[in-house]
Amino acid sequence: MYPKVFVSHASEDKDRFVTSFATKLRENGVDAWLDKWEMSPGDSLVDKIFEEGLKEAQAVIIVLSNYSIKKKWVREELNASIVSKLSKGTKIIPIVLDNCEVPQSLTSTLWEPIPDLENYEQNFKRILSSIFGVTDKPALGKAPAYTTSVYHEISGLTKADNLVLKESCEYIISHDGNMVSPESLFGDGEKLGLSRAEIKDCIEVLEQNGYLDVSRYFGGRENNYACHYRVTNFGMDKFVRTYIADYSEILNKTVSLIVNEGLNSNVAIQEKINKPIVIINHILNALEANNHVKLSTFIGGMVKIYNVSASLRRILA
Repeated sequence: MYPKVFVSHASEDKDRFVTSFATKLRENGVDAWLDKWEMSPGDSLVDKIFEEGLKEAQAVIIVLSNYSIKKKWVREELNASIVSKLSKGTKIIPIVLDNCEVPQSLTSTLWEPIPDLENYEQNFKRILSSIFGVTDKPALGKAPAYTTSVYHEISGLTKADNLVLKESCEYIISHDGNMVSPESLFGDGEKLGLSRAEIKDCIEVLEQNGYLDVSRYFGGRENNYACHYRVTNFGMDKFVRTYIADYSEILNKTVSLIVNEGLNSNVAIQEKINKPIVIINHILNALEANNHVKLSTFIGGMVKIYNVSASLRRILA
């Protein structure tokens, strides 16, 4: 259905602007109501304008000029337009010619100035968009992963730092690994919605704060990471305590298996509790760092417990 638009104007503006403007509206699918097209000799002025023109209009275009702002009749139409707008939501679109003063009743309405009556294509497009209720505002795209990813903030780190650490730890756990290649994990950064440069900064910050142990190599270019890294015990501990909901339960169960059941390897513990070997290895490393156990690590990933201290037994007491 064609939107109907009433064009309020002064007769002096017909030839120089209004007629050609209203014609362009009709050529672009807008049913522009102009008195010279709609009224015939003998028609009731009031009925035609107020019953056909304003009453059925989805929008009212008010052409303001040095001529129209002085017209009593235009002021009456304007008042009727305002009433219509308030009663049924008719859109008011003021067009300003001659850099004239805008009436007080329209100062809070966004108007379209047309300084050049011979060249106003961009103005016309904006007016059409307003009539049809469309916008050239770009459609909303998918939010970057780093703004929507579920994460629990680790104090002292930005969201980007948190996510780089989180992705790194999850990668290590899922691959039963130790080292991380940021090139393989992050690539150009699209996965997290971050740039390569931003991820490189995160890696540097995480290294400076003890979360990562980074090994850099020569021959790298600006557009690659030129490094690989492992997550430190400190970094993994921050991750598991933040992201592994049942970590305390896993920790207590592991200690119980060592003390009460005498299990003495990471493999034996994993078979018993069915948790990722990386998490079990982290627990064992943390216990050793606190002098609760002594460990031996073998080629192939086997970790053997060869001494359990009295302090660990007291934890369960």
